[in-house]
Amino acid sequence: MLITNNKYPFFDLSEIVPDNDIPFKPYQSLKPVKAGNYIPDLKFLNDYSRWQSFFNGAQTHGPISLRQLLNKPLVIAFYSRHWGQQGFELLKKLNNIQQEIKANGGNLLIISDERNDELGKKAWENSLTLNFYHDEEKNIAQIFRIYSDNDPVWNRFSGIDVNVPLLATYIIDNNKQVIYNHIDQDFLGTFSGEEIISSVYESSLIANSRRSA
Repeated sequence: MLITNNKYPFFDLSEIVPDNDIPFKPYQSLKPVKAGNYIPDLKFLNDYSRWQSFFNGAQTHGPISLRQLLNKPLVIAFYSRHWGQQGFELLKKLNNIQQEIKANGGNLLIISDERNDELGKKAWENSLTLNFYHDEEKNIAQIFRIYSDNDPVWNRFSGIDVNVPLLATYIIDNNKQVIYNHIDQDFLGTFSGEEIISSVYESSLIANSRRSA
């Protein structure tokens, strides 16, 4: 009598039950906003807890005038502590040119993905003079298309395990048009402070000529 030993267990294909509870998220690559695009839906909440300002490292307190902030060329930079030293280098570079940005007719605002005590400590230790808007929902980053649940940053960068907005810097004019964009993709120091100041100056000059026309 011939006996066949099958080491693999027998099963019926009808016994396979698909798990429909696993959510499916389609992959959609980030397509960041570029110069020439418009940001019509840019809104900041006038909520005190979202705003934080520092002058020479000391935290200051006072009302924020959104109208005054948006009626000039606005440099917007996205920052997260999860970028480590690369993120902090961006803050230092912007701090170095913040006075020139204002002198050339612009404003500067940092968009942070959270509010924490570490920021105040770094500001004090490095005498930062910067204004922050904390956007934990990452609504503004999504408007600029530098953040998405469907394309987390760990798909692009190794060593980061938290999905945060890209390290990006933009300038928008008072018509909400993007006139400058830079995303730190390589961490090779391609950030150009001179180009930012020049773009702010030109945009401010155009805006002033329109008002006087």
